[in-house]
Formats: sequence, structure tokens, C-alpha cells
Amino acid sequence: MSHPIDVDAERAGTPGASRVVHLNNAGASLPTSGTLDAVIGHLRLESELGGYEAAALVSERLDAVRASAGRLLGADADDVVVTGSDTQAWTKALWGFTLGGGVDAGDRILADRIAYDSHYLGLLQVAALTGSTIDVVPSSGDGTVDLDALEGHLGDGRVALASLTHVGTHRGLVNPVEAAGALCRRAGVPFFLDACQSMGQLPVDVTAIGCDVATGTGRKWLRGPRGTGLLYVRPGFAERLSPPGIGGGAAVWDDAGHYHLLPGAQRCAEFEVSVATHLGLGVALDHALDLGIDAIAERVDALAEQLRLALSLVEGVAVHDGGSRRSGIVTFTVESATPVEVRAAAQSAGINVSENGSSWARLDDTNPYAVVRASPHYYNTTDDLDRLVETVAALRPGQSAP
Repeated sequence: MSHPIDVDAERAGTPGASRVVHLNNAGASLPTSGTLDAVIGHLRLESELGGYEAAALVSERLDAVRASAGRLLGADADDVVVTGSDTQAWTKALWGFTLGGGVDAGDRILADRIAYDSHYLGLLQVAALTGSTIDVVPSSGDGTVDLDALEGHLGDGRVALASLTHVGTHRGLVNPVEAAGALCRRAGVPFFLDACQSMGQLPVDVTAIGCDVATGTGRKWLRGPRGTGLLYVRPGFAERLSPPGIGGGAAVWDDAGHYHLLPGAQRCAEFEVSVATHLGLGVALDHALDLGIDAIAERVDALAEQLRLALSLVEGVAVHDGGSRRSGIVTFTVESATPVEVRAAAQSAGINVSENGSSWARLDDTNPYAVVRASPHYYNTTDDLDRLVETVAALRPGQSAP
């Protein structure tokens, strides 16, 4: 059983919590003091000793970051690489698979309707280069991927890979990725998982899910620094990847005409990285692990459901998340104001939310193209939610701002 999170202690250790009501954790969370200190402390060390010399002093701490990421994902440290972003991780894996011969002319690539733009844009590039095609799997009535339709697509023997999303960035539903993974394994189709919006707020067990690749970011629910990401590659599958942009961190230059890639996920690693932000990500990972992902998920879910209910009771407000299982992303529209206007009103009241436009998720025809997105994290409070609801209610005609 998970232990309740000490919200007062978490807020005390989060400098931004006293300055702003931050309900944009699906964009980038407020970091802890510990994460901030790790980043700034190492930058100071670099300024005093030199970059290479400072990195040598923290080599064991850098190795520990991958170990912590492995614990988070239910994987070995050797199967995880720290990257500069989710998109960088995705690019290494997708193009690595393509350059390794995984996608050929006439092949089919499967994607779901809540695919994020940077992932789908990569698929479009691959399809254009290889002569493959992309088939978008239909959604079920609640907006999640239709598992029966997915099974049907997987059965024709021409599918090179399935790219599926755990939690969409533009609405709060959670896809049944464990069931989807079982279907992919049965069909022998590689499964690439977008876990960008789930790492840090929901359990992500790559073994239980059965994915061959999983990508995520540090800046969102993990509360890590911007410019950090995670890439998991299943043992044995990595040898099918020939990633672009290889350097001394990913390959060995044998002689003037030859090189060989390093084994496992390490072939996706970059030589030149921001050591400071990697250390900050390590602190954030350890903090999440100490709190417990189950405890985090429980509190985030409770806050998000409370916010959905409160917003749905405001006249002229519609909540759009769908799904039988939902995440910490709450999406809604206000009859009397555009999403941009709602965000501006919230910002004027000291509240951070975001608005999602059509360019983020063009395939989801079951959801409005433009919505307001609020995403509470475990350090948020009921008072934070109330302030947003009051601000939204004041946007109705004839109402005054709180």
C-alpha cells in the first residue's frame, strides 16, 4: 500500500509553489530545491574546475541516473539512455530502426489517433523516405485505441512497427497499452511507446507493457530540468537499430574504414551532454521513486477527478477527456471564451494552464481541436483547483473576476 504524500513538505521544497498556482505540469513541472541545487551546483563546479574535470568527479552519480531510470521503468540500467528530450529519444529509436532496415517500401506503420506531433512527424518522414505507408488505428467510443481494430491491422504481415501513445498530450485519457502490447507481441510487430505524458505520474513498467522502445521527458511529471529525456530499448531489440548521429558515446572507430556500434541501448547515447541537467534529472528521479509512483498516481488522479467534477458543474463549461481510465491532464472548453482567453485570464489570476491547438494532435477526430489544459501534480492543493474554477466561472457573461 502506498503512503500518503506530505503535501506541505513538498510545497516547502518547491520554490515556485509559493509564487504561482502551477497547473501546467503536463507542459513542465516546478522543480524541487534539490533538483535546482544539483544543476546550479554542477555548473559552478564546471566554472571552477573545467567541464571534463567536473564530469570526472561525478561519473558515479551519472551512472546512478540510468540506474534510477531503470527502477522507474522496471528495466535494467543498461537498457536506458538519458537523452536531451523525448523527441531526441524518439528520433534515435525511430530512425535507428529505419536505418537498420526495419522499414521497407510497401510496409505499413501503425499509429493511434492521440499521437503527438513530433512523433507523427517522424513517421511521416520515414514513410516519405522508405515508401511505406501510415495507417491510423481507429479510436473506440471513449477515445482510446480500438483494440479489435488494432488486432485486425496487425494480422496482415506487412506491419513494420506500431507506434502507440500511453497518455495523449491534449486530453486526459489513458490508452490500454498493456493489452496493445500483448497484441503486438502475438503478431511479432515491434511496439514503440510514447510515454512522454505518463513517466512520473503513472506506473510505466516496460516489461508488463511489452514495448520494444519507450520514450519520455524529464521536464513534465518527473519534475526534472528541461533538456532531458529518457529512452528505453528492449534487450536484444537494440541490435536492430542503427541510430543517426553516432559519436564517441555510441560507437567505436576501429580504423580508417570501419566502426562498430556499442551493444544495447548505449548505441543511442550522445557523447556531448549537459552533465548538470542529467544530475538534476537524477535527483528528480530519485525523489519520485522515494515518494512512490503509486502514491503519486493516486494523488494526481484524485486532484484531476476533483477538478473535472468542479469544472463540469460550472454553467457553459464542457470537460473533454474521455476514457474509462484518466490521467492528470484535464481538458475543457468554456462557451463564452476561447482557450487563449481562458489561459490569459488564468495567468492574470496567477494560475498557469495551457491551451492545446489542432497542430498538437490532428488525428483525434473525437475531441475538440482547441481546448484548455489544466494538469495538477501532487504538490498542488484543493485551493489551487478552486482558484482556477472561480476564474473560469467569472468568464461567464455578467460575472466579475474573483
